[in-house]
Formats: sequence, structure tokens, C-alpha cells
Amino acid sequence: MAALTAAALIIFVIEAQVPLPFPIWGVKLGLANSVTLFALFFRRGDTRASTPERPGSEVSLTAVDAFLILVCRIILGALFTGRFVTFVFSVSGGLLGFAAQAVTRRFVSNKQIWVCGAIGAVFHNVGQIFAAMLLMGTPAIAAYLPVLIAAGIVTGVITGLAAQITLSRIRRS
Repeated sequence: MAALTAAALIIFVIEAQVPLPFPIWGVKLGLANSVTLFALFFRRGDTRASTPERPGSEVSLTAVDAFLILVCRIILGALFTGRFVTFVFSVSGGLLGFAAQAVTRRFVSNKQIWVCGAIGAVFHNVGQIFAAMLLMGTPAIAAYLPVLIAAGIVTGVITGLAAQITLSRIRRS
């Protein structure tokens, strides 16, 4: 779990420092979420780590593990980037997005992780809009939600595919 948390944190910090490749304010790829998705879908037997010489060395991650990776990444990411607003938006979006992904996980296969990524990204954006409405004290910010939902679908599919491809390659190795 520590290695996955570190990977998610590194991706988050790098992505926070890189200028946005999108001409839309507030849109970023969110590649750190691919680590959370990976953890959410990674199950016992996904690697060949357990051998007759090393029985019981298989790794298995649960939804709680994936959640803890997310929470640690959010807290440490806010500390490393020094942005309180990042923390507020990451918590609101991250918790709602994770809840949607955890529910979706029950209905999709390992070949549909991209669907889970898209759904999580949309709910992440909804959570962030709610946080912005509370911070700014105006519901007018909700008018930006359709733009964020469209962007979230695209970026969520990309992060979901990243997790899906990583899992499939690990299973083949």
C-alpha cells in the first residue's frame, strides 16, 4: 500500500506543477486516480508472487485499502503542494468519486475499469462543484458543471484505461 500511495502522491504533485494541457479552467487529467482504481480492482491472484517456495506471498487489496491510499494521497498532496483549497476540493471530489467507483466496481468487469474511471471522474467533479458553491457562497458556479462533466468523462476514461492496462499487464507477467 505504501508504494501505491507514494506512486499516487508523486503523480499528483507532478501533475499539480505542470501547466494544464486543456484550455478549460480547473480541468486536469487526474492520473493519480489511476492508482486508486488499480488498488480498487487489484485482487488476490493478480500476480504470480505466490510460489511453492513462497506460499502465501500473494498480495490482495480491498476497497478499504484503496480508500486509505486515496486519503493518504489527498492529505500528503495538500501538505506537499501547500494549498488548502486543493485539500478542500480533493476531499470533496475524492470522497464522492471514490464512493461512486466503489459502487460501480461491483457491476463492472476488469475489462471495464475505464467505465469506473469515467463515473468516478464525473462524481469527483460534482463533489468539487458542491465544495466551490459552499466556499464561494453562490450556486451560480453550478453552471460550470456541464463543462466539468464532459471533461470528466474524457479524463476518467483515460485514467481508467491506464489502470486497466496496468492490471492486464501485471496479470500477464
